Amino acid sequence: MRRGIGLALLSVVWVSAANAAHHTHRVRMNADEPGLRSASALVIDETHASILYSRNADVAAPIASITKLLTALVIADAKLPLDERVQVTNDDRSLHKGAFSRLAIGTTLTRGDLIHLALMASENRAAHALGRTYPGGIEAFVPAMNAKAKALGMTNSRFVDPAGLSSDNVASPEDLAKLVVAASRDPTIREFSTDRRYAVAVGRRKIEFRNTNSLVGNPTWDIVVQKTGYISEAGKCLVMQAVIDDRTVVMVLLNSYGRYTRVADAVRIRRWMEAKLAEHTAAGHSKV
Repeated sequence: MRRGIGLALLSVVWVSAANAAHHTHRVRMNADEPGLRSASALVIDETHASILYSRNADVAAPIASITKLLTALVIADAKLPLDERVQVTNDDRSLHKGAFSRLAIGTTLTRGDLIHLALMASENRAAHALGRTYPGGIEAFVPAMNAKAKALGMTNSRFVDPAGLSSDNVASPEDLAKLVVAASRDPTIREFSTDRRYAVAVGRRKIEFRNTNSLVGNPTWDIVVQKTGYISEAGKCLVMQAVIDDRTVVMVLLNSYGRYTRVADAVRIRRWMEAKLAEHTAAGHSKV
């Protein structure tokens, strides 16, 4: 089973995605489209290097905690020790509206724990602590994020913080598909982002965290890497690489409305793909 075709081969579909976006900007409930409710979307069959669906794929928009995938990649590139202990400080407290964290100021965890919580549970203070303890601090980390994005070919992206709490963190679905492919190559990111739950010791007690993506716990899904995101400016967001009918598929869903819409859209994509593949198989048999 193929787990990815790589950024170089995947890049051949971006021009087609931009053109397709102009023809799929409205939701149409028919057999040719999955009927998604997300404002922007891109679905790519990596295995066959083809675009399955595109809407506003070249338009940059706030991406919220999808940012944390890039944060994890920058930390991985720096080869910082995952067993080094890092303390959450007042500097990691965010003033952004809606910012949330279960990590109390003064909590000390390993860098690996912080990456785990940032990817799996979208822990904001964990993500900020990762950037703050990068060599040179946040002042060096944010340029490193933008440099990494540029290296990945994310031409419509801009980042200003490691957690994604700022609406100034923006990217297009095309950019995020490239980010997902890059993240899928890192075994630690794959493992941490798809873990169902994880507990860390905080003082004398343990705190259990759960994955923000309910599909991770569904045994019928084969998810390679994933990340959710939400701030009011971005809406509900979801990116994934998953295997569907032996095809490695990248899904990018931005600005979904409603609590469950992004997950429901992922389910719609899968059902739509399975239905289209079944039609194709049936058509092939009828010609025999």
